[in-house]
Amino acid sequence: MDQTLIAKLLEPFLAEPLAPSQLNNISIYIDILLRWNARINLTAIRNPEEIVTRHFGESLFCAEQLAVRLAETPRLIDVGSGPGFPGLPIKIFSPELSLTLIESNHKKVAFLREVIRSLELNDATVFPQRAEDFIPGSPNNVVTLRAVERFADILPTASHLAGPSGHLALLIGSDQIDTAQTSLPEVPWEPQISIPHSLNRVLLINEVVNT
Repeated sequence: MDQTLIAKLLEPFLAEPLAPSQLNNISIYIDILLRWNARINLTAIRNPEEIVTRHFGESLFCAEQLAVRLAETPRLIDVGSGPGFPGLPIKIFSPELSLTLIESNHKKVAFLREVIRSLELNDATVFPQRAEDFIPGSPNNVVTLRAVERFADILPTASHLAGPSGHLALLIGSDQIDTAQTSLPEVPWEPQISIPHSLNRVLLINEVVNT
């Protein structure tokens, strides 16, 4: 996909434009996604421009909002990663971070590994099992969730993976905010941040404090 068009489509989501190398990675990623999506169901969105705005735009908006936290805690765990959102775009945005993508579907695992190999992403791995089975190497992490099944059930596990001084970042619909707050009643949440160009998508971040 043309990098100039990608940059234009991403303008509403980022305060500063991406570097040419980052745009090149996104272009390659989209090409791989479209090719694999013809064989396995990775995303219901087929239009490349909509893939940029819906998947990459939202993920990179999250990356920018998490930039300060990732500088302090440069370890990201993306739970239920699916086709790699938001984890892989965040890694493209912040190449220095350590990334673990948790995905139990073996076909999606193969896709994620192909993207990591093709983009030559260092310190990026895929854990091909359930989030409940993952043992983080650090007590404090940034954990992301987007479009996962069993949303309410997975939140306590995600909170545990974040650790006592980590962060949990949810890319969700506004109708899921109550579920998040009910599932983790002991956790203080920051005010939700609206996703640009969306009527009901929000980013919800909390300071995870486990006792």
